[in-house]
Amino acid sequence: MKITELRLAKLFSSRENTSSTTDKYSTIVVKKAEEDRIGIIGGHVTAASENSTGKSLQTTARSRPPITTHVLDVSRGCPAAGMEVLLEVWRGSQSRPTFGAAGGGSWVVLGSSTTDLDGRSGQLLSIVDDANPGVYRISFNTGKYNPSGFFPHVSIVFEILESQKKQHFHVPLLLSPFSFSTYRGS
Repeated sequence: MKITELRLAKLFSSRENTSSTTDKYSTIVVKKAEEDRIGIIGGHVTAASENSTGKSLQTTARSRPPITTHVLDVSRGCPAAGMEVLLEVWRGSQSRPTFGAAGGGSWVVLGSSTTDLDGRSGQLLSIVDDANPGVYRISFNTGKYNPSGFFPHVSIVFEILESQKKQHFHVPLLLSPFSFSTYRGS
């Protein structure tokens, strides 16, 4: 971590020394941008060092909901803005839905949203310290977003275990008219 800090300091100090900007406003904007970058990078370095020392990254209250998502339109190379998103949880006599079997429970809506210009959904859940263990489903109204596509909607089902309830679950959707993929993000 110290090496990274020294390299960053050297990088930004050499820029200040070689800068020939005479416009006072431009100099202020450049310095503000550099300070922002240093703050962001410093936050990542601090988080990485805390993680490598074995300390829990979840030492304070959450600053975001435990389940988040976003959609990227890979055929256009941009975020998918304006897509409807629905988050549900399984409630039933069985702890998880049985594949291909009917009955025994139902999906309960926890929240809904529409993706913003960055393809990120709004808040689907309240900000809580612990996520409730269970089986969740995020559904995307891909047919309304892309009427000529193959998938009228996409649903992603995932499970949060008791041992994972303090973790964050980011479940993005990578979409094109004739394919989609997902992964557990951070």
